Amino acid sequence: MRLGWTILYVRDVARAVEFYERAFGLTRRFLHPGGGYAELETGATALAFVSHAQARESLGGEFVPSDPGRPPLGFEVAFVTADVQAAYELAVAAGAAPALAPTAKPWGQVVSYVRDPDGVLVELASPVQGA
Repeated sequence: MRLGWTILYVRDVARAVEFYERAFGLTRRFLHPGGGYAELETGATALAFVSHAQARESLGGEFVPSDPGRPPLGFEVAFVTADVQAAYELAVAAGAAPALAPTAKPWGQVVSYVRDPDGVLVELASPVQGA
C-alpha cells in the first residue's frame, strides 16, 4: 500500500490552489472545470483540494471544516525545504498567517508553521538529518 494523495476540504478550490502556488511554489496538476476539485504536484504524492459542497456530497454528510478563526485541526501538511526562513517569509508575504517563526530543534532540524487562508496548519521544515 502507498499514500495516494492528501485532500484538503476548502471553501474555494481555485483560491486555495492559487494560494499554494504563490506561497509554496507548487505547480498545478489539475483543476476540474467545475471548480470542485484540484491537484498540485508535490512529489510522489499529490496535494488535492475539494470544495466543501463536493466533500459533503462525497461523504454523504457533514464534517468539521478548518476555520482560521479557531485553533487548527489535529493534522498538518508539511513541506520540506533547505531554506525554512525564506519559505516562511514567502508564505507569509503570500497571505499565510504566521503560527511559529523558524525555530531550531534539538535534533538539528529547523521548523516553522503557518496557516493557510482556510486555517489549515502548514509546517515548513528542513530535511531531517540522516533521513
